[in-house]
Amino acid sequence: MPGTNTHCLERLLRQHARLIPFMVHRQCPGRADYADLIQEGWIGLWQAIVHFDPERGFAFSTFAGIAIRNRVWQAVKRAAQVAGWLEPKRNGDSLAVIIAAWQQEQIHQALAVELACLPERLRQVIVRAYGLDGQPPMSLAAIGRQLGLTRERIRQLRNESLGLLRLPAVSVQLRSLCEQDSRPAYRQARRLHDAQRRRRRANR
Repeated sequence: MPGTNTHCLERLLRQHARLIPFMVHRQCPGRADYADLIQEGWIGLWQAIVHFDPERGFAFSTFAGIAIRNRVWQAVKRAAQVAGWLEPKRNGDSLAVIIAAWQQEQIHQALAVELACLPERLRQVIVRAYGLDGQPPMSLAAIGRQLGLTRERIRQLRNESLGLLRLPAVSVQLRSLCEQDSRPAYRQARRLHDAQRRRRRANR
């Protein structure tokens, strides 16, 4: 359906927009105009979306990274020819390193959005338990001492937090980035959440 295709295109554009400046900053020698390189990167991203074939076995981010890099480097070479420079050498990080760094940033941003959906106490527990604030992860007992709660109560709050974070309405962006957004993955998340709710009701 046209509406569905448009939604998919917009979603891919939003998700991979930051890959363009990542590629320009970390791989190009800086001899071409920055705005021109960003524009070429957008063209490369559009081409990747139009020509992507999942049957080939590539992740879209890898395919898009190749398309963006090629467009950007063509612009760099054209700028070098106009200015009379020698053929520029590719430098900076490899494509795999750039995409990995971009994916890590995207995941951190998506996780921050998810955490903001949690009630304050649940957010405190999950952040401290997994060191999401940059501090070393804390044991359940240590978190309990800080919050004035038992270890068992902290364990329950942690599990409640994880259950909420798995819900499709909350986790859609993060699941997409981690390629865990298939229907079976969402059904499994729903089953885990429902099972956890039944256990909580049984323990009351």
